[in-house]
Amino acid sequence: MRTILLTGANGQVGWELQRALAPLGKVVALTRQQLDLGSPDAIRAALRQYRPDIIVNPAAYTAVDKAESEPDLAQAVNGTAPGILAEEARLSDALLVHYSTDYVFDGSKAVPYSEHDTPNPQSVYGKTKLAGEQAIQAVGGRHLILRTSWVYGVHGGNFVKTVLRLARERDSLRIVNDQFGAPTWARLLAQNTSNILQQLMMRPEDSKLGLYHLTAAGSTNWYDYAQEIVRLARLHDRVLRDKPLAIQGIPTREYPLPATRPANSVLSTEKIKDVFGLILPQWEEDLAECLQLLLSDPAS
Repeated sequence: MRTILLTGANGQVGWELQRALAPLGKVVALTRQQLDLGSPDAIRAALRQYRPDIIVNPAAYTAVDKAESEPDLAQAVNGTAPGILAEEARLSDALLVHYSTDYVFDGSKAVPYSEHDTPNPQSVYGKTKLAGEQAIQAVGGRHLILRTSWVYGVHGGNFVKTVLRLARERDSLRIVNDQFGAPTWARLLAQNTSNILQQLMMRPEDSKLGLYHLTAAGSTNWYDYAQEIVRLARLHDRVLRDKPLAIQGIPTREYPLPATRPANSVLSTEKIKDVFGLILPQWEEDLAECLQLLLSDPAS
């Protein structure tokens, strides 16, 4: 039986991965408290203790704005730790699966970004995530890097839960309408990661390894995304069903934040669909399913 070491087990994606990876082998799911990615010694000790065949690393420093004032910590977790994971994986010929972000791009492109586009991150978060990608690639072992965007889920904090909370508390919301991306359910990431790993187990072709973009299909902006969250929530939530709520779209300049966000971070998923035959749903479909779970059973 294969041993799969999973980091960040209590995070949005890690929580879903625990379930999605279970049929593939013995999953050693480690939380941030059990494995501190800011400690190189802790990383090496854990990998040498469990000797996994597959390492899946969704853990990251994801506080985008806070990273501007904590660049060293963000670099340790996002930039340095992935390289150490890759070194240990190469020593034991393990496969490393690592998740990265749309924020490695500057957002100036008018069409979706492909894996061949040159990154140009504008924030500490984006720069450290790119450093993690580059550290893995420099090691040269067996790896998959999966860039994704705008992740949400039933577990952990995210934009969907924030909009639901504010919609219940306030009579009006002001949401940025000039940043575009693809909202991606953590469950989509987990299930498709499992699908990819199953394919690689059956036919272990190193030619299929490398860098891919993995998001839901379609795109939107934060304002329209919030509108859809509220519309769908009204179908299940009695508090919101008849509550008047005004949602106003505003430009980014009216909502300044410490970290610069890309105006366009839509990622092309043509490569991963072609290589692994994935069928990726429209973001609205996954959002509807997630909200139904979230509002009918918050512990889902």
